[in-house]
Amino acid sequence: MEELQVTAVLPQEKGRALVQFDNGMKVLLYKGEIRRLSLKEGEYISEMLYEKILKEIVGMRAKKRAMHLLERMDRTESQLSEKLRQNGYPDICIEEAIAYVKSYHYIDDTRYAENYVRFHQQKKSRQRLKMDLYAKGIDKAIIEDVLEKTFSSDEQEKIRRLLEKRHFDYGRSDRKEQQKTYQFLMRRGFRSSDILQVMKAEKFDAV
Repeated sequence: MEELQVTAVLPQEKGRALVQFDNGMKVLLYKGEIRRLSLKEGEYISEMLYEKILKEIVGMRAKKRAMHLLERMDRTESQLSEKLRQNGYPDICIEEAIAYVKSYHYIDDTRYAENYVRFHQQKKSRQRLKMDLYAKGIDKAIIEDVLEKTFSSDEQEKIRRLLEKRHFDYGRSDRKEQQKTYQFLMRRGFRSSDILQVMKAEKFDAV
């Protein structure tokens, strides 16, 4: 059976230490665990013990951490993976933790996207929603499918409400104000044709 060498045991905060192995793997363990497992810099451990560390100790901790993070707020798969990575868990443990929570449907990118669109579609454009979801790490195919099935907001009506909120009156505004308002709506992800049509509508008048 192959053995692995402990190449470094580096003290960290909160009573932990970063244990490095000669295969490049790094794991955070509590000092009590390190003593119990007899992990010492320069010494070798069995492959069986190595697997136990990854699966039964660090791996289980990653699953519990993932559950705790999801209890606090809903997250996408990408967001949860990044948070676990920031917490110091190795990729192999992150992958198992993600698979675990997905198996119980605690994490579901399609569900997350559907809820996000339903909640924000009255204030955000279709393009803005698409950009937001993509930034959260959701697959493009999922985003397109969810928008096609869930998005039902009137883009021009949203523009109208935003213009009313800004007290914009095309007929009384100067070129600078028109351009500023146009850029504001473009940043929100609305299409140029919709923006111009609403801004120039003869019957539109600011409150």
